[in-house]
Amino acid sequence: MSPHSDPEAGHTHGHHHTDIDWEDMAAQLETGAELQLPVLRRTAARLRELLAPGQEIRRVLDIGSGPGVMTCVLAEAFPDAEAVAVDGTPGLLDRALARAERLGLGGRVTVRHAELPEGRAGLGTADLVWSSGTVHHLGDQQAALSALAGTLRPGGLLAVAEGGLPMRCLPRDIGIGRPGLQARLDAAQEDWFGAMRAGLPGSTPAVEDWPAMFGRAGLSGVSAFTSLLELPAPLGAPGRELLFACLTRLRELVSDALDAQDRTTLDVLLDPGAPEGVLRRPDAFLLSATTVITGVRGAR
Repeated sequence: MSPHSDPEAGHTHGHHHTDIDWEDMAAQLETGAELQLPVLRRTAARLRELLAPGQEIRRVLDIGSGPGVMTCVLAEAFPDAEAVAVDGTPGLLDRALARAERLGLGGRVTVRHAELPEGRAGLGTADLVWSSGTVHHLGDQQAALSALAGTLRPGGLLAVAEGGLPMRCLPRDIGIGRPGLQARLDAAQEDWFGAMRAGLPGSTPAVEDWPAMFGRAGLSGVSAFTSLLELPAPLGAPGRELLFACLTRLRELVSDALDAQDRTTLDVLLDPGAPEGVLRRPDAFLLSATTVITGVRGAR
């Protein structure tokens, strides 16, 4: 599974082009993000290290926040800041508020319903802007980065999670069908992703050299780091349920691009009662790498 279908991917602009019911996926999105909590906390700590000494963080924007898991992590990491969850799906923003209340962060976590790119102007400014898996769903990625950079206060940091490595969850040979299923799923999903991007409003081809794009957005001190999520076999129930949901969604997206044998293999993997299915087989795992690119707006 490619990061293009990451369960935490942003939904700020509504994803009208994909016909995804994000409110229906809310539980999956929250489960996926909770499984990554150790990674998200390490990421927040790394962002703190990248800030200039003495740089005050009073306001944080989480662009494409979904159910607000990372919003709350950022609120915990920057205890003097207001953390704002920004998303285009009201039900997910409700979850973000409820999560903040459960964690005792209700006084510092707020939400903003906004569709990007048109809603960017109403977000105000921030000292830290975080966005995971959202920019690649906007037609003009360079313009999106420039707009996000424009919300930064002097000395502020933009951090965007894009790219990394495709998720791995099964051995190459799973004992059913042809070996190498995941590689073929990756190829089919890359084709789907290319068609999705081509169909976006204002779609603009771009070489996805993210550090260079950050530089063109006027940011300096551009760097990148990659975080690893590793949940070894045998997976616990939350990991299996997430894997089941991700493979179900992937089958919906790319089924027509697969041959009959691979479709049959996917059906077995998604059979809740089959011992070879992902809900029961002992060799299922989750392994993925997410890259975060950062840059700083110069002080005036």
